[in-house]
Amino acid sequence: MAREDYYKLLGVERGASQEEIKKAYRRLARKYHPDVNPGDKSAEEKFKQIQEAFEVLGDAKKREVYDRYGTYSDNIPNASPGSGGFGFGGFDFGGFGSGSFGDIFSELFGSSRRTSANPNNPPTSNFSDNPHAQKGTDIEYAMSITFEQAVQGFTTSINLSHEEICSRCNGQGDLGGALQDCSRCQGTGKVVTQTGKLQFKTPCSDCQGTGKRRLACNVCNGKATVPKTEAVKIRIPAGVDSGSRVRVPGKGNAGKMGGQAGDLYIITNVGEHPYFTRKGDNVYCTIPVTVPEAAIGAKIEVPTISGKAVLRIPPGTQSGQKFRLREKGVPSLRGNVCGDQYVEVRIVLPKIISEDTKSILKEYARLNPENPRTEMGLE
Repeated sequence: MAREDYYKLLGVERGASQEEIKKAYRRLARKYHPDVNPGDKSAEEKFKQIQEAFEVLGDAKKREVYDRYGTYSDNIPNASPGSGGFGFGGFDFGGFGSGSFGDIFSELFGSSRRTSANPNNPPTSNFSDNPHAQKGTDIEYAMSITFEQAVQGFTTSINLSHEEICSRCNGQGDLGGALQDCSRCQGTGKVVTQTGKLQFKTPCSDCQGTGKRRLACNVCNGKATVPKTEAVKIRIPAGVDSGSRVRVPGKGNAGKMGGQAGDLYIITNVGEHPYFTRKGDNVYCTIPVTVPEAAIGAKIEVPTISGKAVLRIPPGTQSGQKFRLREKGVPSLRGNVCGDQYVEVRIVLPKIISEDTKSILKEYARLNPENPRTEMGLE
């Protein structure tokens, strides 16, 4: 089944700006995050799809490739205009030479390195000196954190289950010895790859297209890696928000045949605060003030994410009026700056606790016979 269009997944137009894509992603990430929908497999799957879509559309270069080919892979070459157009299927591209369609489709649909059956044209790799090296896969780990932790940043440890290199075969997957037919491709050296409605025969990644491989390691069963759970120390930087991706290099699954390990990505889900709300790097709160404070002015204490601050309320302040505290917001992930804090004033009416209080208010009304409804033509 073909993947759903990334733009439709995020609910944006194809010409949407990066800011629009980011806003759509944040909104959906909050809605479908596993911590918000515990036990809901459909929400978990939707969250993964949204993550995948944003990882591509949120990156200008990846988005350009996606717009050209209708799909994205780290191995898609930067083809020139006109080199796209995959309006064919079921072809065998394995017989072309180096730099041909065989190499391109091998990279596009499942192999992280070029493979050739020609012994004079050995495969190449970006990951190690071993031509058959494969980079390990990345891991995503959802983490719920408090509002304060997101704002201040913190260091913690998690128990991470991932794949590490098999010590028995040293990540090779076999123990040497005589060659045998590859069990994956049945000795043909090729496997069928399905992409949407298209089918391609590509070189088998287990035997590198040779059709032969040695006896599999009896510890890892030829996988070259074994499962392991370990405590991993991570640092969450100050300023993360729900849906932020914090990268921990090299803590993903181990590579094979000498390939480098994948990365760990911590996906944060930030909890709510009792009186702060956040929009980007800015923080908002509402503060109650008394009628005398609003009428004649006052200096009051207000909370900030870094402690208390003094705010001057000018005479004649109205309910709903907002004041800005510069750089009292959230630290930005983009640099050494902070957002602002906006304080909204809410005037609280006095409680009638005695007859004296009532008399004072009546005297105030007599001395100040103003009608705030006059402009509306009301008495």
